[in-house]
Amino acid sequence: MAATARGSVGEIRAADVEAAGLAAADAGPFLAALRSAAGKDAATAWKAVVAAGVLRPDHPHALHQLVYYSVYAGWDRAQRGPPPYWFPSPTDCKETNLGRVMEQNGPKLLGASYKDPISSFGLFHKFSVHNQEVYWKIVLKELSIKFVQEPKTILDASDKSNKGGAWFPGAVLNIAECCLLPWPSQNKTDDSTAIVWRDEGFDDCPVNRMSLKELRTQVMTVANALDTMFQKGDRIAIDMPMTCNAVIVYLAIILGGFVVVGIADSFAPQEIATRMRVAKAKAIFTQDFIIRGGKKFPLYSRVMEGTSSKAIVIPATGDRLGVTLRNGDMSWKDFLSRAAGRSSMYSPVYQSADALINILFSSGTTGEPKAIPWTQLCPIRCGADTWAHLDVRPKDIGLWPTNLGWVMGPIQLFSCFLNGATLALYHGSPLGRGFCKFVQDARVSVLGSVPSLVKSWKAGNLTEGLDWTKIRVLATTGEASDIDDNLWLSSRTCYKPIVECCGGTELASSYIQGSLLQPQAFGAFSGASMSTGFVILDEQGNAYPDDLPCSGEVGLFPLYFGATNRLLNADHDKVYFDGMPIYRGRQLRRHGDIIQRTVGGYYIVQGRADDTMNLGGIKTSSVEIERVCNGADEGLLETAAVSIKPSGGGPEQLAILAVLKDRSATCDTNLLKSKFQRAIQRNLNPLFRVSYVKVVPEFPRTASNKLLRRVLRDQLKQELVNHSKL
Repeated sequence: MAATARGSVGEIRAADVEAAGLAAADAGPFLAALRSAAGKDAATAWKAVVAAGVLRPDHPHALHQLVYYSVYAGWDRAQRGPPPYWFPSPTDCKETNLGRVMEQNGPKLLGASYKDPISSFGLFHKFSVHNQEVYWKIVLKELSIKFVQEPKTILDASDKSNKGGAWFPGAVLNIAECCLLPWPSQNKTDDSTAIVWRDEGFDDCPVNRMSLKELRTQVMTVANALDTMFQKGDRIAIDMPMTCNAVIVYLAIILGGFVVVGIADSFAPQEIATRMRVAKAKAIFTQDFIIRGGKKFPLYSRVMEGTSSKAIVIPATGDRLGVTLRNGDMSWKDFLSRAAGRSSMYSPVYQSADALINILFSSGTTGEPKAIPWTQLCPIRCGADTWAHLDVRPKDIGLWPTNLGWVMGPIQLFSCFLNGATLALYHGSPLGRGFCKFVQDARVSVLGSVPSLVKSWKAGNLTEGLDWTKIRVLATTGEASDIDDNLWLSSRTCYKPIVECCGGTELASSYIQGSLLQPQAFGAFSGASMSTGFVILDEQGNAYPDDLPCSGEVGLFPLYFGATNRLLNADHDKVYFDGMPIYRGRQLRRHGDIIQRTVGGYYIVQGRADDTMNLGGIKTSSVEIERVCNGADEGLLETAAVSIKPSGGGPEQLAILAVLKDRSATCDTNLLKSKFQRAIQRNLNPLFRVSYVKVVPEFPRTASNKLLRRVLRDQLKQELVNHSKL
């Protein structure tokens, strides 16, 4: 890793590139190309190296590491912020969704201040925050949104008791219908490909395709069948992988005026029961089994144990179920037969923009999971964010391995369909080479992920021999990114940008993201999402100046399009507003993240407010320590940093838990402790002391893959208490 770096590119020798895996015969030409591309300034040098194609996706990762870390060996992060690896093109930027709209509207909205999409991005973002009506009117024209009744206005913020404002009052639509209609401005016709997919195990077969007309026909069939069994407004759950059938059922429920209850397919029976009860779901769509990594895992049996509500069961493979159904449940085949004899056409149920369409749940790491209602406004926010930040365009093919029980499932669905793009689905595990080959074969152009997935792909070298260069935009969310993992990921695509996204189910979006109109740095966010305003608060609740490097809890501006204004099983004001300060006449909205604004204006999410610690009177975050410790030893897969308060009192002590790449390997924890200590002293703070190190087989995580540091903290505390009693 970084330890292999030279002090500069000029110091790299043939022996270095050969040690990094390059053949001896290729070392000379490679070094000549590298030195001719490298300039004086590190950022300029890296930009030139990438532009010249000196580093190729088929080169060993060690070679990419050697060059990247050598180029930036002298980079002072404290003085200059995170080093950029991707730079927007002055010409290509005008072809992006946002750049094109800025070119059309910038001179009129910003006057003489407008120059071009890159240099004027900050001004346009600020304009979008303070002129939301204008911004959203522009964006609505870009998405395939059909209003049966146009909104009276974009935003009515006159009622101060409604802290988030009233959006699109008077508007009537059906957001599922918007996903299913041809849209001339996006060149979306009935013959356009709506979905591409592949079943695991068929990795050498051509990808399957479904046209927009075929999708609409199947959605209408399911909606017709639903009408024979349920009343408008009934809540119907989906607990299954994100397959073509799951997407069809999801859209049909909304098209017919029912409400989707999203349940992740990884949940145990008691978690299914909780969500069915809280949401008051009348029925549930599920599968007999889940196919993952060539193995069959029971799903229907878990659903059956978790709820007595009617289950409609879809076979994971083929046409026949592999389970015997209990009385009252129904096979997919029998369900579809209920639509026989009814018109093949279906009249959508049109509702107000704030009508409930989907109930999603928070991860539920403490207590009962929050039931988060999505209205028809939320999908519009999903489509608009990915339009602006991921630059999703018509003819793009978007893939993000996820589930309709988690926020990224609906986000991905609406992002593709409302932007005229094709939705790509892999019916199987995203952890295997089969998934990576599907990315190539489906010609995916926008690929989303979570950091743990990238770590697995990299550890298994699963893209070797595959061509990922059709990808033009990458994205990641869910937890803090590892810089070296992202270096690997971007390098597989000839260094395309990775858009970091961080938000929440209750926001229907990311409040902070990367942008293709700004230079991007690994593991960092380049700014707030379009139309989103926030401040960083000190410990007294005062906002730091907008241009000051700092760290603290984020406070969101409350007029946030798409965000919730209620919860189904909790007090919304208490959860998101109580105790938050007033800023510019309005109470800020709580999100719970601690974020750092760096020199250079980048942002780094440092975890939740409860993942901060006080070490020797200095406040820091778990994420900050983990970033440093992950690179302390080549044998490490990942680390988790927690603080422990001694039972007898005294200052907090730092404990680091580690998972090894080779789970069967032995490890000297004292040696590992000294490596962690050196890494922290050299790269973070010489005053921090590592008190305890433990190697564990794996970390506890939520079903959405978020690290449960609280559980680790409690386990470690109990372990130390038990040890002290011996």
